[in-house]
Amino acid sequence: MKPDSIVYTDSFKSYNALDVSEFTHYRINHSKTFVNDKNHINGIENFWNQAKRHLRKFNGVPKEHFHLYLKECEWRFNHSDPKSQLLQLKQWVKQGLN
Repeated sequence: MKPDSIVYTDSFKSYNALDVSEFTHYRINHSKTFVNDKNHINGIENFWNQAKRHLRKFNGVPKEHFHLYLKECEWRFNHSDPKSQLLQLKQWVKQGLN
């Protein structure tokens, strides 16, 4: 992470380690408020829920390829419409044939 990055987390104790890093760390305490202005962590929680659900289908993935599986989850999350996914895949195949 770059030193000028901003990170939003909930109040989970494991995130205490982030307080000593060189970036800005904001916590959102769900027991007091769920959203602070426009800042919330629902998007990343949604992503991880979808990623875990997708990765569970494989009953484990090789450690050395985990980043590729995670990248696929990211792509599926950002292109959630099946028609959009199909269009993107067709474009990639077409580019690969040229």
